[in-house]
Amino acid sequence: MSTLSTGPAAAPDTATAAPFAAPVPRRRGRGLAHGLVDDLSEKIRSQQLRTGDKLPTESAIMQAYGVSRTVVREALSKLQASGLVETHHGVGTFVLPPRAAGMFRLEGSDIATTVDVLAVLELRISLETESAGLAALRRTEEQLRGLREALDAFEANVVAGGDTVQHDFSFHLQIAQATGNPYFADIMGHLGTTLIPRTRVSAIRNHDRRGEYLVRVNREHEEIYAAIARRDPDSARAAMRIHLTNSRERLRLAQEAAQRSAGASA
Repeated sequence: MSTLSTGPAAAPDTATAAPFAAPVPRRRGRGLAHGLVDDLSEKIRSQQLRTGDKLPTESAIMQAYGVSRTVVREALSKLQASGLVETHHGVGTFVLPPRAAGMFRLEGSDIATTVDVLAVLELRISLETESAGLAALRRTEEQLRGLREALDAFEANVVAGGDTVQHDFSFHLQIAQATGNPYFADIMGHLGTTLIPRTRVSAIRNHDRRGEYLVRVNREHEEIYAAIARRDPDSARAAMRIHLTNSRERLRLAQEAAQRSAGASA
């Protein structure tokens, strides 16, 4: 199996399938994204892709594996949620250091709740992705300062081990307000802090004490803020979609693991 080349010069948009071992097989049961995740995960775990390496561009991966951009983005989102890679908009996707365990583990009592939380996250992806794009176009300087204050308060509470939920919600609500469309903010205000998964899933609240989860959330928030600050609607939409899709994927993976564990012990 050949080693995957990394770095901007090693993976231009015109790259062929050469940097990859082989195209992902078309798996009816699990889908193309799962096949791509399996292949890239194996490359990371076998050290063909090492910590800090930059993955090829989306276009290069599409060409090498013969899949669509949607499949590539779904696969990258799953890799991010698994803690294997991290994407920085406008820069690229990089391999993260290996971790001993997942982001968090669900208890049996959390499994039923996650079904509803996942449904809310699906709603948020459709709603807040467009909200971020509109906010990038319409926000005022005062609104931008409000977003910065919410992020700074979030980060300060991560460091101090304080409550971050209200600042998390405030950041997302202020983005909705910055759209200039009151209906976005009305929906967010109606749902309130229950939008934040860790208010309802005890495993995430317990994991907060370790800080790893919240540090990652904070980095994703910063990507959204940076795109809104530079009035880049496409990047703002993409950053928000990545943030919420990562949240959904992290929770889904934990839910599947908990269900397997419950089934094995039944």
